[in-house]
Amino acid sequence: MVVRSPSDLYRRALELIPGGVNSPVRAMRAVGLDEPFFVRRGKGAYLEDVDGNRYLDWVLSWGPLLFGHADRETVEAVQAAALDGTSFGAPTEREVELAAEIVDAVPSVDQVRLVSSGTEAAMSAIRLARAATRRDRVLKFAGCYHGHVDALLANAGSGIATLGIPATPGVPTAVARDTIVCAYNDVDGVAAAVATYGEGLACILVEPVAGNMGVVPPEPGFLDALCDLCDASGALLVFDEVITGFRVARGGAQERFGVTPDLTILGKIVGGGLPLAAFGGRADLMERLAPAGDVYQAGTLSGNPLATAAGLAVLPRLRDPAVYAELERLAARLENGLAPFGRVQRVGAMLTLFCCEGPVRDFEDASASDSDRYGEVFRHLLGRGIYVAPSQFEAMFVSMAHSDDDVDRTVEAVAELAGG
Repeated sequence: MVVRSPSDLYRRALELIPGGVNSPVRAMRAVGLDEPFFVRRGKGAYLEDVDGNRYLDWVLSWGPLLFGHADRETVEAVQAAALDGTSFGAPTEREVELAAEIVDAVPSVDQVRLVSSGTEAAMSAIRLARAATRRDRVLKFAGCYHGHVDALLANAGSGIATLGIPATPGVPTAVARDTIVCAYNDVDGVAAAVATYGEGLACILVEPVAGNMGVVPPEPGFLDALCDLCDASGALLVFDEVITGFRVARGGAQERFGVTPDLTILGKIVGGGLPLAAFGGRADLMERLAPAGDVYQAGTLSGNPLATAAGLAVLPRLRDPAVYAELERLAARLENGLAPFGRVQRVGAMLTLFCCEGPVRDFEDASASDSDRYGEVFRHLLGRGIYVAPSQFEAMFVSMAHSDDDVDRTVEAVAELAGG
């Protein structure tokens, strides 16, 4: 393999890959950098780039690495699985074992279907909700991102927000017409939308803790109100717990807030850092899926043996309450340390430093944050070997690989910028 400098790599990438990256949020233009850095390896809470520079990592592959990079148990499990074969397209024991872990942990899930990405899980859950209700409309929330499914890109957060793209070409008008968008945490707005569109509403889809406009917690009563509105209208409540699942609690946000949806979308941690996602819910709904039922969904690589091995190396360890106690302690320490330098919002082991003063309760508030100032914070930290998300609209993720020293180092670096 030819060794290239980062600039050479990026120029080469621009020739071969649209925008030089395989996911738009990896570009760093939103934080004032012309080029991303290229990663060579990761270990624990640290990344190393192709030049040998080390970075304390608060992104952790955007959330799935609860035990850090190159976690020994996960790596060994994947290596052992690979020796037996990388893909079969046939059932394996690990698929059943991983499904059992998910069903045991997540309150809403009686049965679960494994897929390969969060986008695929969201798409499939929406299809199932529409089939079960015989309705077409979906209500979602501005700033909530549910993958790049056509119908769900309306007013989405994450990379859409980072790049300032209000809507994307290629989405048919007829598809977007069935998507209703409300403000997050606005119960009255949702109630009005349900009153208007309720007879044709298949589901309300929500991140129970918004993580794609930065971390925005649900206000007291918000999730309960969504549940009540779904019950009243005959729509299904779908929680997108791709980020929050196994992160804010073993049973996700639905365990933490005590609200049980009809369907749940999972990803990231559930696959132990490998490409794997899932959707699940009540047995009467899930049994509508083929081959048990008439709603078709399929995937050649679903339940991939390497990904299920990784998931099974992670999820059983989360049965220990001490894991979440330590994550909560570290995250609270980071929150308290960063609080003097902006608006910090946290739920469990995920938090965002917003460059604004007041509370952020919806996408409009998040969009009013000073993204230029956030870019200054990002560049300052990166220059001191600390990597946070290259976007104001993302989260910092705390892992069991982080330490008190990592928290102190990060807080001191932000304080240095604020003092300067």
